[in-house]
Amino acid sequence: MAPHSQSQAATAGKRKKADKPGKALAVKSTNPVSKKTHKQKKPRPAAAAAAADEPAGGGVLLSAALPPARQLEFLLRSFERAAKMRLSPLELGAYSEGCMVQLPEGASQDAESFGDHVKGAFGAAWKEELCEGQLVEGSVDAGSPALLVISLGALRSLELIRGLKMFTKGCHAVKLFAKHIKVEEQVALLKDRVNIACGTPSRIKKLIDLEALSLSRLKLVVLDMQRDPKSFNLFTLPQVSNEFWDLYKGYLGQKVREGDTRICFYGSVSEKDANKVLPTAE
Repeated sequence: MAPHSQSQAATAGKRKKADKPGKALAVKSTNPVSKKTHKQKKPRPAAAAAAADEPAGGGVLLSAALPPARQLEFLLRSFERAAKMRLSPLELGAYSEGCMVQLPEGASQDAESFGDHVKGAFGAAWKEELCEGQLVEGSVDAGSPALLVISLGALRSLELIRGLKMFTKGCHAVKLFAKHIKVEEQVALLKDRVNIACGTPSRIKKLIDLEALSLSRLKLVVLDMQRDPKSFNLFTLPQVSNEFWDLYKGYLGQKVREGDTRICFYGSVSEKDANKVLPTAE
């Protein structure tokens, strides 16, 4: 081949190589529907089936999206994960799905709506249980709330207490957290009638240990599942989670098993956290 022809062939080869499309950068689609054209969608895990009840911020509203039996399963499986143990059939059988509160679907679960949800959970007895301000010998002891709200921290507790202002004109809610409040002050407050108490697991347990806080009249425990900026909640935040399960194991679990006290999840857990605990529904 002539030198000139060799030069033309080499140039053509380089042109072909240059025109060949390079390897595209992988781009994660923001449209979940587009994935259907490439691969079949996997069956959704149990909690994912509650997408219709997912709040705008993302997550699963356990008390609205799941029936009581599944809520109870979430509670007990979360306990088993935290305690690194399995409950026996006998222990599981001691619980009834009636101990879980079902909240209305489609209703917001924020601080502003909290009072309405609590009122609905107490039913016709809400005024007698939550608004009266006097001790009643033999039935309403000092320091024995009907409603106990457990949250991650002091600021969130204050938000939820403000959401309960419809009940607290005649009997103030007691703040049971450590920030800026001494144990001695809380012990003094618990010497009077208390209908509503709201705070963190550690301080609540301490006051029960001191026999200042009584669970004799406890009807409803609200577990506030609001996530912090790092997406941790009451069940997943290190230390706080351990403190909550110590409280549950030592005091609350027995009340729930006996049927005296019901549990209400409030706010959403991430779908990821829900799916870690709940198996796929059959």
